Amino acid sequence: MENQNMLSTLCYMEKDGAYLMLHRTVKKNDVNKDKWIGVGGHFEADESPEECLLREVREETGYTLTSWRFRGIVTFVSGDGVTEYMHLFTADGFEGEPVPCDEGQLEWVDIEKVWKLNIWEGDKIFFRLIDEDAPFFSLKLEYDGKGGLVSAALDGKPMELFDILHEDGTKSGLVRERGVAHREGSLHGTVHTWIVRRGQAGNWEVLLQKRSAVKDSNPGCYDISSAGHLTSGDIPIDGALRELREELGVAASPEELHYIGRHRGSFQAPFYGRMFRDNELSNVYVTAKRIDEKSLRLQPDEVESVLWMDFEDCRRAIREGTLPNCIYPDEFDMVGAYLEELDRGRD
Repeated sequence: MENQNMLSTLCYMEKDGAYLMLHRTVKKNDVNKDKWIGVGGHFEADESPEECLLREVREETGYTLTSWRFRGIVTFVSGDGVTEYMHLFTADGFEGEPVPCDEGQLEWVDIEKVWKLNIWEGDKIFFRLIDEDAPFFSLKLEYDGKGGLVSAALDGKPMELFDILHEDGTKSGLVRERGVAHREGSLHGTVHTWIVRRGQAGNWEVLLQKRSAVKDSNPGCYDISSAGHLTSGDIPIDGALRELREELGVAASPEELHYIGRHRGSFQAPFYGRMFRDNELSNVYVTAKRIDEKSLRLQPDEVESVLWMDFEDCRRAIREGTLPNCIYPDEFDMVGAYLEELDRGRD
């Protein structure tokens, strides 16, 4: 089937902290059937985006816009041969009297409650960008033809997508963008690799990384030697090896990483004026691979510096709060238990 290209507008009208949402329930073959979206529609011949916007809003709602803002272009690749270039607007000024819509039911919905409606997963990405008052953007969203999001790119750069998990670690089938997952507190997978070595006195030492000052959470805190998210479709061991290579410049083999179990961690705290909700199931590894500190290549936007520290001194500092860190104490105890097993085997 030949690919079809379409042009459209979509507008989210705002009043008193609520968006005017359209519940698409009327058309049987509507791609948006039963979804909640804004108001808008396809371009007519020779229309500009603004002309289409004004006409569609007037036809669907009865309102005439008096104040609006062009927020971005959203390229929808449907997965079934249709690509739509949607011109996204928000509006905070309008006049007139509302009329019934022949495409569904119009309802003013509190903006925070919009996230709980039956909306497209990709829509949550541009809701996040609007909420963060992002400058004009180009967002590409690719679906699998069955409603599942398979890729996203912002201004030409790929965005991270996570497999959202059940508590037992199995995949729910939902794929969600990183920023949305942390806004929602969605359970996702990560990999944590702890690098250890024997000190001169035979004690165990652990390598800590200091998080970059530009990180989206816990900037400037000491953390796991190497850690990162599992992107959709990732295998944990591959993710762990990738993060070691990208964050520290360490090339390791699967045999050099020892899996010690899973850790369930969660926290929430405000960063940069927004709430950050972390909810993760971590695959935890330990490696005693010999590390040449001079050969480390730190990823600037992830890692500011590294520090070797006696393991027990570090455990004490974590518990007493004397080390600025974002390490889960019970995960550190998992590492300690593994090292104690190694010591018993050595004896």
